[in-house]
Amino acid sequence: MIRAVLALVLMLAALPARADVNIKEITSPGGIDAWLVEDHSIPFVALELRFRGGAALDAPGKRGAINLMTALLEEGAGELDSRAFARETEALAASFSYDASQDSISISARFLTENRAEALELLRQSLVEPRFDEEAIDRVRAQVLSVIQSNAKDPSEIAGQQFSSLVFGDHPYGSPLEGTVDSVSALDREDLLAAHDAALARDRLYVSAVGDVTEEDLGAILDDLLAGLPETGAPLPSDADPNLPGGIEVVDYATPQSIVTFAQPGIDRDDPDFFAAYILNHILGGGGFESRLMEEVREKRGLTYGVYSYLLDRDGAQIWMGRVASANDRVAEAVAVIEEEWAKLRETGVTAEELADAKTYLTGAYPLRFDGNGPIANIAVSMQMEGLEPDYIANRNAMVEAVTLDDINRVARELMDPERLTFVVVGQPVGLSGTLN
Repeated sequence: MIRAVLALVLMLAALPARADVNIKEITSPGGIDAWLVEDHSIPFVALELRFRGGAALDAPGKRGAINLMTALLEEGAGELDSRAFARETEALAASFSYDASQDSISISARFLTENRAEALELLRQSLVEPRFDEEAIDRVRAQVLSVIQSNAKDPSEIAGQQFSSLVFGDHPYGSPLEGTVDSVSALDREDLLAAHDAALARDRLYVSAVGDVTEEDLGAILDDLLAGLPETGAPLPSDADPNLPGGIEVVDYATPQSIVTFAQPGIDRDDPDFFAAYILNHILGGGGFESRLMEEVREKRGLTYGVYSYLLDRDGAQIWMGRVASANDRVAEAVAVIEEEWAKLRETGVTAEELADAKTYLTGAYPLRFDGNGPIANIAVSMQMEGLEPDYIANRNAMVEAVTLDDINRVARELMDPERLTFVVVGQPVGLSGTLN
């Protein structure tokens, strides 16, 4: 019955998309900063915790420790083993998720107001008192090793890893956050405890909450929830120095079609020209079937089912990248077309019609992201990590509209760099060979 109630609440929390989001900045009595969107229309709260650093904080020789540690947070805590923790969570109709990326650890909690105290106590135990039982470690380790072994045979994963290794080298971004078979197999409980203290610390914490909770209540909740975490964690990693020399690297792999990852230097989220670059990417390869790359590579020539590009803004590196897959005997043409379109856009820019269409799409789609308490909480905590102000949501579309044709074409000339456009091709491409500059 409780689970049915939660399902109904989640459905109500997702509709309709909210046109206005009133974010309050609060500080708990214990000094924890958070963003709050109060909504007492339904008895439900979405809480997001984000810790900067993520898997990039793995200690030397311990690659995969933070990923494994994060996966084990829901595998027993306090007096509850993994099965008991799962039963308690289910009985309370609560939902917790834990995820590690290269730059952060994300913890999402969803719970009903009537079960708030009990749900938050479970969450607190998972954060502060994880058990890391040997049985759970062995079981989850086996799952991670299975993923690593599967990825080693997946052309798409191989392409991503070869690209990361080429571009980021010895920086943590250059290796998979899951670790290797050898590094993960060697991890023990002490390594996981050390990873916990390194990554889950209050000095790199960001918090947002949306739903049926007041400022006063949220302050008390956070102080109780997070008091047991270390005050400081491991030093954050240094910035990467992306290696994007231009040209092509081919990795021979027996597969019917080649997987291609490509990139050039990107742009920082704080750069005044970011929105011009964002719209430029939408026109080039981020706009689905309306983008130039889809038009030229798929629609006109039938070289692929899909091709796309995006701006990747990591904490320690910014690159402009994309991906395409094509049959081995046609991939050389696909690469040539991408190179041509990259150079053409830099030289001739976009048209007034393309800019207007991109603005219409980007401003019209934006409100649809705020389709419930959970998505709003996730967006709010991401905004904090990016250094944005609470009024960004209200002002974002105006910033898109403010980009002029002169702005976007100037940025195309200044930012787009065909000479440094670097391709990593995994497969057996006909007519392509490694030609890195």
